[in-house]
Amino acid sequence: MLPLPRLPWSMRLANRVGTALRTVGVPLGALDETAVLEAAHRRTGLDDFGDDGCRDGLRRLLRAWDEEAVLTPVGRALARRQALDLLESRLRMRQEWTRHPEIGAGEVRAPIFVLGLPRTGTSILHELLAQDPENRVPMTWEVMWPWPPPERATFDTDPRIGRAERHFAGIERMLPEFKRMHPTGAQFPQECVALMAHDFASLLFHTTHRIPSYQAWLDGIDWRPVYASHRRQLQYLQWRAPAVRWVLKSPGHLWTLDALLAQYPDARIVQTHRDPLRVIASLASLVSYLRGMASDHVDPLEIGADWTVRLAAGLTHTLDVRARGLLPASQVFDVQFRDFVGREVETIRRLYAHFGLTLSAEAETRMRRFLAANPKDKHGAHRYTLADAGLDPATERRRYARYREHHAVASESEA
Repeated sequence: MLPLPRLPWSMRLANRVGTALRTVGVPLGALDETAVLEAAHRRTGLDDFGDDGCRDGLRRLLRAWDEEAVLTPVGRALARRQALDLLESRLRMRQEWTRHPEIGAGEVRAPIFVLGLPRTGTSILHELLAQDPENRVPMTWEVMWPWPPPERATFDTDPRIGRAERHFAGIERMLPEFKRMHPTGAQFPQECVALMAHDFASLLFHTTHRIPSYQAWLDGIDWRPVYASHRRQLQYLQWRAPAVRWVLKSPGHLWTLDALLAQYPDARIVQTHRDPLRVIASLASLVSYLRGMASDHVDPLEIGADWTVRLAAGLTHTLDVRARGLLPASQVFDVQFRDFVGREVETIRRLYAHFGLTLSAEAETRMRRFLAANPKDKHGAHRYTLADAGLDPATERRRYARYREHHAVASESEA
């Protein structure tokens, strides 16, 4: 397993100073609802935060950060800034909706959703599909800073692109190994968990921080309002930068597939499949590394035990959705990781044929060019083992047996 991140000396110094100040009673970065909402109002001059569901999620997230995440002073400051950034984006998008109700007339027709466990090829598949000019993906820069609404004429030159690149340069300085695990950039497609973060209902937060009470709440919510907000955000993003066809992606959809289909009954689902034992080893390493940026108390064994149960529940949910007849065969295309790697464009050809779409020569050329420019392990290999997560292979094979049998997923350790 990769070691936990060794932060830059400036962050280590800031943490030492912050700890000393806290010891003598100096308050650091209030993480209470009233203070954060007032700060967001001061930033924007706006106060329409929307429905109570958002407020409930915000309240629970702030409390969990404060009481459970064991944040360093820098981690605390970063968490507070994240909450403020999300609230500012929410306030400004709602203002645009109020001023321009015609945004709601925009159609989101038959979107493609890529879903699967982390580390199963969802990212590269999403990136390849983004090369088709007929497809529209949420770009990282426009999701990070959605106001003002993106414009088609300046979509590739928007100043927020440079701002996002500077942000990721800072992340790379703090977490130099992260790009081996999950390459990022301003003009990479962004996941739906980042859109849902504007409702403070996202798997993103428990990935980057240890906040079990928040995640337990999230596991039990009604996701239909969150997907309604998800649709509104797509309408907002496409208002001045139109979409022929949205292509979206997130492992988080595994747990909420029924709510997704309720909001998008014409959705085209692409589910990727890989040996879960390979997945959980990699994910435990990734989560441990990410949490180490904001906390000095990271337990990889706890992370492994928590996330393997969680991943199995997500896969079981998708099996149950299919068993209930909510996802007709014509609406889903399954991709085996072992078949996809090395045959990416051929797989996409079959995907398009399944959904009755046309893969143009231009799109295929762009996909092949992207593959050539972004080979596997471009930034170095990410090394991990199941033992690093404290998990027993035999137990994990039993845990995932129903899923593996249903989808004929081969064991990578045996294949």
